[in-house]
Amino acid sequence: MNDLFLKIIKGEIPSAKIYEDEHTFAFLDINPHNKGHTLVIPKKPYRNILDIPEETLCHMIKTVRTLAPAIQKATGAHGINLGMNNERAAGQEIFHAHIHIVPRFEDDNIYQPAKHTSYSEGEKEALAEAIRKHITST
Repeated sequence: MNDLFLKIIKGEIPSAKIYEDEHTFAFLDINPHNKGHTLVIPKKPYRNILDIPEETLCHMIKTVRTLAPAIQKATGAHGINLGMNNERAAGQEIFHAHIHIVPRFEDDNIYQPAKHTSYSEGEKEALAEAIRKHITST
């Protein structure tokens, strides 16, 4: 497998590691939105949220919760964004699950205003029902 993040975990590719435990690994993004932008990854290779086991995702979010306040304090950030891109259409470029922790500063303008859409009459309720029909326990 040619998984960039597995190579980082193994030390085959250098990284600015900031945290590691039995289940997760965290390092500074090499192309950060802001300084301190961190990626939290599982040590096992899962593509994204669509196939990651719940237990592994829980380990990842615990690591995020541990790191976010430390990143905010170390960078002097005014806020923190969390993000996870899942599949190419959502902006995922490396197909190993990862959560972004992005320190935010007043007026940093790192993200363009989000594009919004609207629902036609009854469309929102119909879509909510369709989603509920597809919910399964994991």
